[in-house]
Order: sequence, then C-alpha cells, then structure tokens
Amino acid sequence: MHEDVERCVRAVQSKDARFDGWFFTGVVTTGIYCRPSCPVVPPKPENMRFYPSAAAAQQAGFRACKRCRPDTSPGSPEWNHRADAVARAMRLIADGVVDREGVPGLAGRLGYSTRQVERQLNAELGAGPLALARAQRAQTARLLIETTALPMGDVAFAAGFASIRAFNDTVREVFALTPTALRDRVAKGQPPAGSGVLSLRLPFRTPLCPDNLFGHLTATAVPGVEEWRDGAFRRAMRLPHGPGIATLRPQPDHIACTLNLADLRDLTIAISRCRWMLDLDADPVAVDDLLRTDPVLAPLVDKAPGRRVPRTVDAPEFAVRAVLGQQVSTAAARTHAGRLVTAYGDPIDDPGGGLTHLFPTPSALAELDPEDLAFPKTRRTTLITLVEALANGKVDLGVGSDWEEARARLAELPGFGPWTIETIAMRALGDPDAFIPGDLGIRAAAKSLDLPSTPAALTRRASQWRPWRAYAVQYLWATGDHPINLLPAH
Repeated sequence: MHEDVERCVRAVQSKDARFDGWFFTGVVTTGIYCRPSCPVVPPKPENMRFYPSAAAAQQAGFRACKRCRPDTSPGSPEWNHRADAVARAMRLIADGVVDREGVPGLAGRLGYSTRQVERQLNAELGAGPLALARAQRAQTARLLIETTALPMGDVAFAAGFASIRAFNDTVREVFALTPTALRDRVAKGQPPAGSGVLSLRLPFRTPLCPDNLFGHLTATAVPGVEEWRDGAFRRAMRLPHGPGIATLRPQPDHIACTLNLADLRDLTIAISRCRWMLDLDADPVAVDDLLRTDPVLAPLVDKAPGRRVPRTVDAPEFAVRAVLGQQVSTAAARTHAGRLVTAYGDPIDDPGGGLTHLFPTPSALAELDPEDLAFPKTRRTTLITLVEALANGKVDLGVGSDWEEARARLAELPGFGPWTIETIAMRALGDPDAFIPGDLGIRAAAKSLDLPSTPAALTRRASQWRPWRAYAVQYLWATGDHPINLLPAH
C-alpha cells in the first residue's frame, strides 16, 4: 500500500479514515508522521513520505503527530487475513513475544532463523522486530503516562523498557516531549486512574455492527468467566503476569474498554487480545464490498454492514469449548463449560461484577477424571485427547500458529470433524476464510435463501466469497432468530 504513492496522496488529501493503520505519512517539512485521516491541512505531495509501519516512520526520524496520534490507529488488516511468516510475526509481536522472549524466541516460534525473520520484516514493514516492539512499547508508555498517576519508573518497566534511560529517550524521540511534559499536557483537571485500572478507547474502522459481535459472545458466555453487565461484555483473562478483567462497551465510534490488571506489564497484551477477540482490525469495507457482489448476500450486508467475527482471548480454551459444544445446544455447552470452570479453574476476585474464575489451562484439565464428564464416552475421549495434545504442545493454536498445520493436527485427533475444526479455525485461529457448511444455522440460512443445502454444494457456491467466508457465515447466521444475533438488553 505505502508504495502506491498516488493512492496514498489521495487518501491523505481526502482524510480517509479507512486507510488508518494501512500506512503512515511522514512530513519532511515538520518532521512528524501522521495517520491518513489527520485533521490538519494536508501537506504538499512533494513533502510526503509514506511508511508501512509507525516503527518505520520513527526509524526514519519522524515523531508522532500530537493531533491525530498515529500510534493509536487501528492495526493493519493485513495481519488479519494472512497466514505467512510476516503476518504470524506481527501477531506474535502484538502479543508481547519479543518483550518476553526476545527476537530468538520470536524466530523459534516461527521456525526461522533470527536473520530470516529480520530480513522479511524489514523488507515488508521497513523495520525489524526490535523496532516494531519498541514502537509498541512507546504506545503503551504513552497510555500509562496519560491515564495513570504511576511514577515514571513504574511506567517504564510496565511498558516493557529495560531501563528508565531507554524509556526517557524513546518518549522524547517519538513524541517530542519528556514523559512529565506528556502527562502535564493531557492530565490537567483529570483524576488519575486507580492502581491497575485503566480506561481507554479501542478504535476500529467503520462500519461496525455490534449486534452479532456482542450477542454471540454473551449468548455463549461461560458462567464465572464471562458476563454481560450494565451494557458491557466482561471477560476474565489469563495473562503472563497475572489475571485481568476486561470490560468492553460498544460506542458509535469506538469500544470503551476498562482493564483491571494484576500487573500493568500485561497492558499491551491485554489490549491486543481484546482487539483480537472483537476483530477490531478488520477492514469491513473490503469485506462487505466483496460479499455484496453476490446478489444473495447483498441485502443481508446492506441491512447491517460491518459484521465482525467474534473470536476469543484464549485459543486453547475455545478449542475445549468447541468440543463441549459438539451436537448440543448453546445452553448445554455453557453448562458443561461452567462445571469445568468451577472444578478446575483458578479463582479470581472481581469487585465489579460476577466473574469468579479463570478458565482452566490444558495442563489443569489433563488431570480431570473422564468419569466426571456428563456426556457420551466418545466425546470424553475427544476432550481428554485434545487437552493432552494442547498441554504437550502437539497442537499449537497460538496467535503465531500456522493455520493449515493446526487444522491438520486437529484432524488427527479422534472426534474432530469439519465442523469442529473450522469453528476453531474461525474463532480461535482467526482465519477469515474458515467455513462451516455443515452447521445447523448455516444449513437453515441456505434453505431460506435458496442456496445449495448440502455441504459440498454450498462450499462450491461459497467459493466467490473467498477470502472472507468467515464473515459470510456471520451474515448467514443473522437470518435466524438465535440470541447470538442480538445485542443483549441493558
């Protein structure tokens, strides 16, 4: 995108917010970089330079614009629909792998050498993994500086910096202000957040239809782990340094997010996982434009454009829940999951609601007695085999996993058919082209729309929806009256 200069210039001159996150504009006369929708008067085209990432703009010597705050743009949708090494690397960096394990850890998860990873990221993003992680740390630092009263030393280490000096130098370089000046600039008259509690806005590309997104998450919520309360979806999360609770409330132009974290070092990861769960980095215009080319789907898209794919913050957890949901109702699946949570989950304290536990880890579930499971023997075997494969690493469903390899590994397990595998691919792995033609809701929708009714025939018919078949699933599900399609009542 950033190499198409003419297209980038048009986007900047029209202040087109759809391109926020796709590229960044450096202005040579001011030394700042902006998002395409920056509200200031656009610079002359000859003074514009375009970069594929904020890290690349920073490496070129530009500092972040104070008006449009380009570091808070939605993420590039490129990492949503791609499964190559660069996309996997970007998802892992967003999940904090470089901060926790360094570049060798990132390379090891991808199965490449550090030199190969650095070469591929530099070629496509204009910056290596360390620079990309540094840009992410700068964004986290800015959020902590502006929204909390934490001492700057605590902010530095919570954001992932190895030293206060590196923190000070980075903040001055990226934002052209000292940390103290940055806080003074926005904090006048605003009460600071309490320790461990942060309120922020999660941006997205419009349009966004919240009905199926929050409706699905709420209708399938596991008791004690998830709930809908006071107009917001609340979720307990297992994070690297302790538990966290996310409260997510849909607003017209953003998602209001409150995070209650045991350790602020998990802030970046918590934000990344919430954005992933709500599919906020999607490009709804590209998705809907393609689906509208099918006259069957066009009325559904026009009725409620911008549907997202509801995902998860914990892929192994969702795989377990998918097995629990095989051939049973949504209510029965929630009941089974709730029992596992009560028996094997880790208790948490939720001062703001009714969340009681973290969902149990695969290692904890590997200890369960199959006789305690109130469903058929074959499904007990399926569940036990799955949790063992997740616990020993035979099946990798992490954000940096290879989608096709994960499918192949799941297919080797007993009791895993196309419905279970593609459901996991769609909601846990995040494959936007996952498709479940055998799903009862999809079959009912196909019948009502005069689409082919058999899985094979419907799959052939759906080829024109690629690579967005997972989004087509959301529009097809919306033809039913199931609670997953309805924004919960306050």
